[in-house]
Amino acid sequence: MDLELKGRTALVTGSSRGIGRAIAHALAREGVKVCLSARGPEGLVAVEAELRALGADVTQVAGDVATPEGARAAVDAAVRAFGRLDILVNNVGGSGGAGAFDVATAEQWRDVLDRNLLASVWCGQHAVAHMKQHGGGCIVHINSIYGREYATSAPYTAAKSALTALTKEMATDLARHRIRVNGVAPGSIFFPGGSWDRRRQKDPEKVDALMREEIPWGRFGAPEEVADVVVFLCSERARWVTGATLPVDGGQGRAF
Repeated sequence: MDLELKGRTALVTGSSRGIGRAIAHALAREGVKVCLSARGPEGLVAVEAELRALGADVTQVAGDVATPEGARAAVDAAVRAFGRLDILVNNVGGSGGAGAFDVATAEQWRDVLDRNLLASVWCGQHAVAHMKQHGGGCIVHINSIYGREYATSAPYTAAKSALTALTKEMATDLARHRIRVNGVAPGSIFFPGGSWDRRRQKDPEKVDALMREEIPWGRFGAPEEVADVVVFLCSERARWVTGATLPVDGGQGRAF
C-alpha cells in the first residue's frame, strides 16, 4: 500500500532511542525526510547514521523541547534543513520517577508536566505556524494508556490525560487550516535501555508475572508496533482521522 508520504518532511522529538527511534526509521522507510531531536547528541548521531545507511534524507538537532526556546530551535532546524515541515511527532515524555499524589514533589510535577504536556504545546505552536504557510500538516502526540486509567505516578497520569484533551482541542481548532492532530497511546513497550528493561533487570520474576497477567497477549509491545500506527496516522490513508487517541497496547488497557 502506498502511504503517499514520499518527499514529506517530519520532526520527531525524543528520537534517539525506543519509540521515537522506531518512528524515525518507519517514516524514513516511507521516503520522509526526518529531523531527529533529543536532549543528548550521542544517541542522535547514532540514529542519524542508521538512517543515512538506509539512504534517508536526515538531520538532527540536540536540545530540550520541554522549553519554548528548545522547541522553537527544533522546529526551526527541521525547516532550515528541508524548507518546510509537514509532520510533527511529539514523542518526548516519561514519568521522571514521580510517584503517587501524596508523595510527588513540586519539582516532579513541574518536570513531568513540562516533558509530557508542555513540550507538545511548545513544539505544536511553532510547527503549526509553518504548516499554515504550506496548506496543512499532521501532528501526532505519543500519549499513554495511563492517560485514561490508573497509574502509580499521579503527575504522569494527569499530564497524559491532559494531552488526550489537548489532542481533541487542537484537532477541532486546526481543522480549518487542514492540520490533522491525533494521539497514539502505547501500553507497556519493551526496548533495550527502556524502563521495562531496567525493571526486568532488577526483578525479572515480578516483571514477567506482570506481563503474563496484565497483557492479554502475554508479552510486551515493541516500538515498531507503535511506529507503524504513527506512520499510518501521518499518511493520506488516515486523512479523515483527526482528534483521536488510538491505544496500541495489545489489549492491556481496561478503559474503552
